[in-house]
Amino acid sequence: MTKILLVEDDKSIVTNLVEFLTEEGFSVKSASGQSGALELAEKEHFDMVLLDVSLADGNGFSVCSAIKSEYDIPVIFLTASGDEYSTVTGFELGADDYIPKPFRPRELIMRIRNILRLTGGNGSVTQLGDVSVDTVKGVATRDGKDLYLSALEYRLLLVFINNRGAVLSRSQLLEAIWDIAGEFVNDNTLTVYIKRLREKIEKDPQNPTIIKTVRGLGYRVDI
Repeated sequence: MTKILLVEDDKSIVTNLVEFLTEEGFSVKSASGQSGALELAEKEHFDMVLLDVSLADGNGFSVCSAIKSEYDIPVIFLTASGDEYSTVTGFELGADDYIPKPFRPRELIMRIRNILRLTGGNGSVTQLGDVSVDTVKGVATRDGKDLYLSALEYRLLLVFINNRGAVLSRSQLLEAIWDIAGEFVNDNTLTVYIKRLREKIEKDPQNPTIIKTVRGLGYRVDI
């Protein structure tokens, strides 16, 4: 699983980003300042750093410089500082991208995946039976062939992967996929998307072995 270090001192941003990125298939650790960020980077391997310029202690420029010199992993600045100096300084220190706040979550995911591809990040490939899910490329394959999941089908699959072994109720699934649909997702629509997803990932959709129905409770993926 692709591991991201989020360095941000705004607690509400941290909470929302950690939840969103986790739902998208990333593993996220956070730090509010320079010392905490560098301590985490020393202890654990990360595939990318999302970094604010203004921190609780130190600053993002110092963190970027240290990360790039010690570990040489991709860094994306997330900051309200839209002035030319901050942008130029970030890139001079080796930043791979620069996204001003407020940003759209979908755009952030796209930029993260683009940078990982450009820098050779392999991300993580999760196996569900004979189905491989690459959370960096955002694709599901069988025998090397793309299963061509729609955005909502892929999001639904990620929800199951991130809750492997747990029974998810229909209301939990509806809540998890509502924001990506662009419109209200009702119970009937959920039934249709689970059916479509099974038709793509199951060898025998009528007798599913990946997404199992738990009668009266919901659905579960535990392979």
